[in-house]
Amino acid sequence: MFGSKKEKRFEEISVQHYQYGLIMLLVDTETGVNYMHAWTPQGISLTPLLDENGDVVVSNR
Repeated sequence: MFGSKKEKRFEEISVQHYQYGLIMLLVDTETGVNYMHAWTPQGISLTPLLDENGDVVVSNR
């Protein structure tokens, strides 16, 4: 717990300010799945990022 340093599970690919919130693109370093995380004063959301065919975007690890 305290002596070991574990790699981060999620890595930020992109962060953009959008009106009064943030839109972040994250990648799961274990599976390669890309996620879009949106934060606004009204709430937050997290969803897998989809390509033009509706398939989940997976990055090469």
